[in-house]
Amino acid sequence: MGSRMANPHIIGWGHTSFGKLDQVGLEPLIRDAALPALAMANVDAADIDGIFVGTFNGGFVNQDFSASLVAVAMPEFRHTPAVRLENACATGSAAIWAALDALESGRVKRALVIGFEKMNTLPAAQIGEVLLKCSYVAQEGGTPGGFAGVFGGIAAEYFQRFGDQSDALAAIAAKNHSNGVDNPYAHMRRDLGYEFCRNVSDKNPLLAGPLKRSDCSLVSDGAAAMVLSMEPQSGAPSVRWRSRTQVNEFLPLSMRDPTRFEGAALAWSRGLASAGVSLADLDLVETHDCFTIAELLEYEAMGLAPHGQGARVILDGVTAKDGKLPVNPSGGLKSRGHPIGATGVSMYVMLAMQLAGQAGAMQIRDAGVGAAFNMGGAAVANYLSVLEAA
Repeated sequence: MGSRMANPHIIGWGHTSFGKLDQVGLEPLIRDAALPALAMANVDAADIDGIFVGTFNGGFVNQDFSASLVAVAMPEFRHTPAVRLENACATGSAAIWAALDALESGRVKRALVIGFEKMNTLPAAQIGEVLLKCSYVAQEGGTPGGFAGVFGGIAAEYFQRFGDQSDALAAIAAKNHSNGVDNPYAHMRRDLGYEFCRNVSDKNPLLAGPLKRSDCSLVSDGAAAMVLSMEPQSGAPSVRWRSRTQVNEFLPLSMRDPTRFEGAALAWSRGLASAGVSLADLDLVETHDCFTIAELLEYEAMGLAPHGQGARVILDGVTAKDGKLPVNPSGGLKSRGHPIGATGVSMYVMLAMQLAGQAGAMQIRDAGVGAAFNMGGAAVANYLSVLEAA
């Protein structure tokens, strides 16, 4: 990527509350994320050379051709080039990557990235069917329980090989829900506690394999936005990329070991090397905990533990907010919510807030370098960025 002085910057961000936003249309959702991002960046719509929209849709809403909605929401963008990106649960990162490519090519000086999703438009069973399109439908399309079933199967195989990990999964859920209490944007700001997350109950039933409701991220609506630039902007915060990496993996779980996120591990090793840092240099990580078993496997992909030993990372407190490497101090997808197209952008906003010292009660002290890992499908599209305070 060249010298760090030439690396792209995040100079502004906006974030709506995540939740069941039944009364909020797509245009207001876009506007409510984009306007604060522009204001923070100290730029006007006329200063934006390209708009990059991330939304999965897949049948959640009837309106497609989503990039063109931005000008409906904000008429001042009438003639601004806009494009929509999609890459399953890594849709937000795909939009960011396209914006960064445009910036680094010199074609665009400042870019606006918007990730959004409205998921709570369908009955729960249909939501599951839409999400299951992100699996290899030819083999996995009939999985009971939708994507929870896919990850329930991964968890079951991991448990069979390495023993019951329910204590560790409950600890991950409890950590992220505790962290989410301090996140003003989170879908669920409730500290559920370890005991609730550990035990099956009427309010926390088993959903798929060994996964309980508390092991699964929330079905959410919401939006997040960022203004990106090759140069810092006067009067605006500035967070800079040190490296960015994308590694893909086979889509069918039958073609790989489902208990190993090998593509994610490759993204981590390449991304850290490219940034010239080690895990020990990171002050925090925002990672893709669509299910608690995903965060556990991501510990191993990061290199925090060998294969089969991820449980000790959480049980030893390594990833707690006051631990050696805080993971998901925002509450993660588990507490913040998981509006598919917004998630990747949201993760970068959460990380930028930390590195700019603007994370409020979520703030990790003296956070200077952090990483965000966002994945599409069951660790199929793996995106990693290392960012630093500029």
